[in-house]
Amino acid sequence: MDVLEKKWRRYYFKNLTYFVISILAGLIFLKTSMFREMVFSLGNFGYIGAFFGGILFVSTFTVSIGTALLLLLAETLHPIEIGIVAGIGAVIGDLTIFQYIKNKGMTNEIKHLVEFFGGDKVMHLVHTKYFSWTLPILGAIIIASPLPDEMGVGLMGISKLKTSKFILLSFILNAIGIFLIITAGTFFKP
Repeated sequence: MDVLEKKWRRYYFKNLTYFVISILAGLIFLKTSMFREMVFSLGNFGYIGAFFGGILFVSTFTVSIGTALLLLLAETLHPIEIGIVAGIGAVIGDLTIFQYIKNKGMTNEIKHLVEFFGGDKVMHLVHTKYFSWTLPILGAIIIASPLPDEMGVGLMGISKLKTSKFILLSFILNAIGIFLIITAGTFFKP
């Protein structure tokens, strides 16, 4: 056991390993009917369900469940209210990803992988003044779109964006995106 512990301490890609394990665990949970029923039962809790729907809305693996939950809530709640409450939940989900990327050393691990695979030109491009201001803009576009937020949050996380600005941007972009999806969903009901 002592040998494994020493190897783990020297292992450089701990955060990426944790991230992959969490994705695999999420996929396993999503395959179980009990977990899906538990999530959809959140629709009975109104605004609390909208909050959790917002949290689920930001991840690649839970975006479909989060969207379905929010559309279910749109039958009884106003789309603007859902957008605001779910937007707050989405900020919690995005902030978790943002802090993990920014503060837990995942950025260094990703840079190390890029360098390992001969990414000198990519790293030079990332550090140019023209590219550095585009990262937050590309991230904002991805967060505002119906696409899952991980890539957009990742782009903002590796940029020098302050956490307070990220929270404000995340809330505004997610609230607008959720509102538009809910509104479109109510128009295209069968």
